[in-house]
Amino acid sequence: MERVKQLAAHFTGPSQGRAALERKSPDDVVITMAIRSPLCKAKKGGFRDARTDELMLEMYKQSIAHSNIDPSLVGDICVGTVLTPDAMYAARSAAIAAGYPDTVPVQVINRFCSSGLMAVTTIANQIRSGQIEIGLAVGVESMSENPDKGGPAQSELISVNPAACDCKERMGWTSENVASDFNITRAEQDEFAATSFQRAEHAQKSRYFVKEIVPFTVFQKDPSTGERKRVVVTEDDGIRPGTTLEGLMKIKSAFPQWGNGTTTGGNASQITDGAAAILLMSRRKAEELGLKILAKHHTTAVAGVPPRIMGVGPVYAIPMALKNSGISSNEVDLYEINEAFASQCVYTIKKLEIPRDKV
Repeated sequence: MERVKQLAAHFTGPSQGRAALERKSPDDVVITMAIRSPLCKAKKGGFRDARTDELMLEMYKQSIAHSNIDPSLVGDICVGTVLTPDAMYAARSAAIAAGYPDTVPVQVINRFCSSGLMAVTTIANQIRSGQIEIGLAVGVESMSENPDKGGPAQSELISVNPAACDCKERMGWTSENVASDFNITRAEQDEFAATSFQRAEHAQKSRYFVKEIVPFTVFQKDPSTGERKRVVVTEDDGIRPGTTLEGLMKIKSAFPQWGNGTTTGGNASQITDGAAAILLMSRRKAEELGLKILAKHHTTAVAGVPPRIMGVGPVYAIPMALKNSGISSNEVDLYEINEAFASQCVYTIKKLEIPRDKV
């Protein structure tokens, strides 16, 4: 009878509001494990000498250690990654080396900056459709091994289209376009960045990240001998203690040749090496296995925007996600806007009128 009630509710359409969103159902797609590596400065930080496949191997090992399930129960693994120089053979070989049996398949997805999020969505949709019961979503990137060099050369058949030609331009250019097109000032960007650094410093000192960061054992080269030695990295190394608005205002423009030159190394994200993984399954399966449920995945929304202002995607995707979820903006407690430049975050906040204390 309970199952009949659930089906009846499903076919009469989605309920609206936060209470409906928080209602529990055996068919919910839930997260039972969420872990990440430390996030390290590319070329300079703890993972500067670690290869992409080594980061992946360690992420897989940690996922097995923290999942509290037999790895053979995983129905599929989806790895989100962007800047790899060749086909991602390592996605499967590293999984096997880490201890996943060869019965567990692996796929790779690339939607640039949101590749890790799309890995989550892919696994969630597979569970929701009944294709698998349990899945692992992974995100990994080594900017030390595979630095962003901009888009590749285009065929003349493509580059004759101005919008298509914009796809190969650098991200700094898109940040300056957003700032100039939407009147986002240098002062607004620096203010946002200062708050972000200060919050990150407070979070690290208060040990907020302890439950999500897992130690990573990687190789580092001895600068004097070149020998690769094993080291254990346990903390983010890119947080800048003592950052102030006054200090950020003194930093020179990173791209004075574009727009108003308001983007700097202080109000843009660092180039980072790191990895993360989450385990997803139905609520029914999680309860059957006696696992702690951390969160529920409800929906994902994606939106296309002109390549020259690619960072404004959240302005369009957030309302779509809210509509899909049947809730209003003011019912959300916390927004996390994962854009690389303060210009893009500030524009999103202003355009959608999101209270700053919710970001």
